[in-house]
Amino acid sequence: MIAHRATLDVSRALIHYVARLLHDERRRLGTPKGSRALTLFWQAVLVLRWFRGERDIPKLGRDHRVSRATAYRYTAEGIDVLAAQAPELQEALDRAQADDLPYVILDGTLIPADRCAEQTISVKGEPIDAWYPGKAHHHAGNLQALSAPDGLPLWISEVEPGSVHDLTAARAHVLGALYAAAAAGLPTLADSGYDGAGIGIHTPIKQPDGNQILSPDNRTYNRLLRALRCLGERGFALLKGRWRILQHITLSPSAIGDIARAALVLTHFEHDYLPAIR
Repeated sequence: MIAHRATLDVSRALIHYVARLLHDERRRLGTPKGSRALTLFWQAVLVLRWFRGERDIPKLGRDHRVSRATAYRYTAEGIDVLAAQAPELQEALDRAQADDLPYVILDGTLIPADRCAEQTISVKGEPIDAWYPGKAHHHAGNLQALSAPDGLPLWISEVEPGSVHDLTAARAHVLGALYAAAAAGLPTLADSGYDGAGIGIHTPIKQPDGNQILSPDNRTYNRLLRALRCLGERGFALLKGRWRILQHITLSPSAIGDIARAALVLTHFEHDYLPAIR
């Protein structure tokens, strides 16, 4: 056996932030002092190692000299306390308006996950695997997100099975609030997958059928929309690149939403976007 040291590339301030959330949770549960196998600091380190991509929880447990069950329990607790800090949809939209953002960007992504056997009926009336999106060719969960014009993610939805279309997921989780925001002067930009989403949701104009071509005005509109909306792609890239656990979830796919919202809170902390008091 060869022992070696490793460096966790997060700030000590972030570890202390997560430790404070865990402390508040232990107080809420009435956990007796000194009864836990890890201190708040080292539990926060374990949780952040997992978010950074060390997905082997039993190995993390061995590293921290706790049992497999304890490692899973501590990881789940870390996810829960972080996800509880994530902004609600209306809260995120209110802050966007207070910050005078000219628009928000709506986008969806598929988060790969281990197989989850759950059958559903497709729009064609055929039985399908709910968590298997045909376009991705692997099991995944569908997340919807709103980003600021500079690409900073502002809000993330609950997870839907991967077979659910972006527009269907958006209707379930976000479109109603976006209509109200648009009426108040905060429009939304989105890609062609959201065509027909409704008033205030700006999507590219489709190419006409046959040999017709878009007018110069419509082509210019599409180019401008793409130039503004493309930064929205940075939102999910920022989350997945920094918190690599989102590149493939080995826990239950139903936990994808909480994991993503927890990663959103970590991202907001690193970008100084957390509210002053939570």
